[in-house]
Amino acid sequence: MLVHTDAGTQNKENKLMKNHTFRVRETIIVMALSAIQSLAQSTHEPYTFTTLAGGGGFNSPDVPGTAARFFVENGVAVDSAGNIYVADKFNNTIRKVTPNGVVATLAGQSGTFGSTDGIGSEARFSYPQSLALDVAGNVYVADNYTIRKVTPEGVVTTLAGRAGISGSVDGTNGAARFGEIYGMALDSAGNIYVPDASNNSIRKLTPTGTNWAVTTIAGQAGSFGSADGTDRAARFNFPLGLAIDSAGSLYVADTDNYTVRKVMPVGTNWVVATIAGKAGSFGSVDGTNGAARFGELGGMAVDSAGNIYAPDSSNGSIRKLTPTGTNWAVTTIAGLAGNPGSVDGTGSAAQFKVP
Repeated sequence: MLVHTDAGTQNKENKLMKNHTFRVRETIIVMALSAIQSLAQSTHEPYTFTTLAGGGGFNSPDVPGTAARFFVENGVAVDSAGNIYVADKFNNTIRKVTPNGVVATLAGQSGTFGSTDGIGSEARFSYPQSLALDVAGNVYVADNYTIRKVTPEGVVTTLAGRAGISGSVDGTNGAARFGEIYGMALDSAGNIYVPDASNNSIRKLTPTGTNWAVTTIAGQAGSFGSADGTDRAARFNFPLGLAIDSAGSLYVADTDNYTVRKVMPVGTNWVVATIAGKAGSFGSVDGTNGAARFGELGGMAVDSAGNIYAPDSSNGSIRKLTPTGTNWAVTTIAGLAGNPGSVDGTGSAAQFKVP
């Protein structure tokens, strides 16, 4: 049984996980690669989407292409060679997909769950929800109120938090506590950043030797809202996706506020500002800054030019935020609001269902 901190989180989980036949698509490659290499695409160049692996159903064979099956891919990242890593949530596994669509299980065992550290299929996960990669090919996974590490050889260790125990406690290693985490990003120094959705805060994990120190850098557990501000004076409302740019600024999908927020390091502080959308105003409108409207955003990525990409889950579309001076221009690059589906195609001809 899934463990949740409150009824609101349960409802959110039900909404986010309602489609058990998600497919790994090349749109995911584009969005994940954008965080580590330049897309070199103009604002007006159309994006074409094709299916790389998976195709309905939810059992877990490691076979190529559309014959492969996944059971809610809740996190994805791409390495410099183009290999995709997937948190296959309800199969309790971490999967790898090559650029040719060959699928392999890196760690965990389909049909079993738990929190055991180990190698490959000896390790156990309990509904892994998000992941990120470092330059050495290590995968970091948010799993059952913990942050775990999977080496390229499939060796799994738990870095911070305690399995099955939620909370919001800053501390070192197993003394730290987290709520529901659906996003993750790493900076060049190896620090890990996560949006702690059910605690309405942004958390940082800093490596100190073999230890990991967890701190809250923005937001306040137990207090939700949409206020911009510094450090814990800022407020969020179920932040889900998170990405980091080359300057170390974080971009957050503030899901229940229907906004995109920027969390910028200023000295030892973190300054939070809303860059697009309007808190409490749901929609699907392209425009600049607060004139744009979003549905529930399910993720976030940023490319080397500073463009932000976000899957607009409620609207079945992919949105792009382009910096123009101090402004942000929001455009829809794929999918069409109110027209869900799974059709491959270019631009608005492509269809998505809860991306």
